[in-house]
Amino acid sequence: MNYPVNSNKSITKREKQVLSLIAYEFSTKQIADKLNVAYETAHSHRKNLLRKLDVKNSAGLIRVAFEIGHLSIH
Repeated sequence: MNYPVNSNKSITKREKQVLSLIAYEFSTKQIADKLNVAYETAHSHRKNLLRKLDVKNSAGLIRVAFEIGHLSIH
């Protein structure tokens, strides 16, 4: 099943980092700590990703990220 992706919004380098950490099951707090940013900043990156990729949760983020090539299996 394919869902439309809000492709007119680019994903920043930092958002790609956050996306990768989400894929490795890091919590928002852990992401903030790892990237040396405030919890609110990490939370904002996560919310922006949800909006830009037009999904409802982390599972949707990962699915769409694979579909559009922002994540791959190494």
